[in-house]
Amino acid sequence: MHQGMRALGLGLMATIWLGVGVVQAEEVNLMQGVTPRPGDERMTAPDQFKKNGPWKIGMSHFGVNANTWTVQMAHDAEAAAKLDKRIGQFILLDANISQAKQVADIEDLIAQKVDAIIVTPLTPTSADAGIEKAVAAGIPVIVHTGLTETDKYTVDIQGGGVHFGKVMGDFLVKQLHGKGNIWVLRGLPAHPEDINRYKGLLEALKGTDIKIVAEDAGKWQYDVGKQVCETFYLNNPKVDGIWSSGADMTRACVDVFQQYGAKIPPITGEGNNGFFARWIELGFPSISPEYGPEQGAAGVRAAVALLEGKQLHKRYVYEPEGWDLEKAKKYYRKDLSANAWFPTSLTEQDLQKYYGKH
Repeated sequence: MHQGMRALGLGLMATIWLGVGVVQAEEVNLMQGVTPRPGDERMTAPDQFKKNGPWKIGMSHFGVNANTWTVQMAHDAEAAAKLDKRIGQFILLDANISQAKQVADIEDLIAQKVDAIIVTPLTPTSADAGIEKAVAAGIPVIVHTGLTETDKYTVDIQGGGVHFGKVMGDFLVKQLHGKGNIWVLRGLPAHPEDINRYKGLLEALKGTDIKIVAEDAGKWQYDVGKQVCETFYLNNPKVDGIWSSGADMTRACVDVFQQYGAKIPPITGEGNNGFFARWIELGFPSISPEYGPEQGAAGVRAAVALLEGKQLHKRYVYEPEGWDLEKAKKYYRKDLSANAWFPTSLTEQDLQKYYGKH
């Protein structure tokens, strides 16, 4: 997924990597389901970024209000930072879906001389220059929730978008016995996660007789997704399955079919409380790939581990199995709003604060 893997610089400020065959390090638990990327044994050096607290940690978020998931991912990151008293300041800058703003935000964090930077890139190139500049300045950079073309970051934690999309695609192939017509609702155009989820779908469809007969970007939002799904339905309501890149759009499609009194075809979901409510209530065929907002907290934990002097792997993956209806029932919370996502590391107090039905 990362292109142009280039050799790392040799200066004192460059990142030094040691193979696990040379140094055996205690594994740091960043988040359940997050594991070192197979085949990549590079690690940070012991005590490479060790500093005494209080620490100043910065985060460049590609767009806090892009959808309900991105809001909670920011909440998860902030909550993780509050839990550690050694973090004296946590600076979260919102690029608001602007590549130019993300470039400026990372420059700002470097200028503020933060001790570590967490980046969620808007596009595969939007953060590259800033990442390289920060690392050159001796600031460790943790990337998650979006890919880069540079490999100069310190640590990369990636929910496998291709895996996510393929889990959903494989489900539809099985449900439709390898033939039929499907609608596709994609996420935010040009975002790395959307690109890779779609790649996973196409991989799953190879060699089948399943055809994509309608496709558009619902931008991972309920309102936009509903417009897209309703347009598809009014154009031709006959469809065998729906591949939706995000649960808010899935919920919107379910509501469209309910609105027109039509049977809901097999449709892919995600770990969202509102979607779980509809799935449990109506029992339509679905699957829920996992992509928890706790990734925000994982980024903070990685920054803390580096500043503690611990060794981390250069690259991590997050590719758990999809959830079935029974697992969704275990996580569903009728006391929380439709905007809550799972898995999350938010405390019960924070869940009620942000998502409680008051």
